[in-house]
Amino acid sequence: MTKMNRLALNRGYLCGAMDRVTDGGVGWRQDLKASLKELKILWLDPTRKPIDIGVEDLENRALRQKAKRAGDFEFIRTQMKQIRPVDLRMCDIADFLVVNLDLDVHACGTYEELYWSNRMKKPCIVRIAQGVEHTPDWLFGTLPFEMIFSTWDQVKSYLRHVAHDPVIDRLNRWYFFDWMGENCRMKKQIPAQPKRRKRGAK
Repeated sequence: MTKMNRLALNRGYLCGAMDRVTDGGVGWRQDLKASLKELKILWLDPTRKPIDIGVEDLENRALRQKAKRAGDFEFIRTQMKQIRPVDLRMCDIADFLVVNLDLDVHACGTYEELYWSNRMKKPCIVRIAQGVEHTPDWLFGTLPFEMIFSTWDQVKSYLRHVAHDPVIDRLNRWYFFDWMGENCRMKKQIPAQPKRRKRGAK
């Protein structure tokens, strides 16, 4: 019997700080993808974008930092006018988000992506590096607290629970569509019967 996997081929966006962390935000994203490989999630990773515009890597970041020091803010704006819409578009098409929040790191784009996705009522699974008890109060009025965690192990366990367990709390966020189910199949159309003309009608 095939094991149920609700998250197979769902798109998950990996949201978190990049320009103010030493590894550019690569490490935790690579670890999470490797750890959850069996779930067959299609990851949208801003450190490895599946597109050739709006690329944001260590080389690109170094150029922006150099431009800041030189006061060349037009260069930074031109770069970010490509990066920001690509990242927000990935949020648009994601089925859910995994958000990494370290309260010691200023995360400007992360909060925009989180609130952008929350307005669409997407599941937003948040890991707080300092522990869930240090979650900013504002987030408790924004997200279901059941989706806020202290550790990566808790995040991984939660995603496996959503994928495999027979019963889950949808929290008005998790919805899964059976594209081949009865309601999605093409209904056989009954051809309309031609109207009979009344005798004597021209």
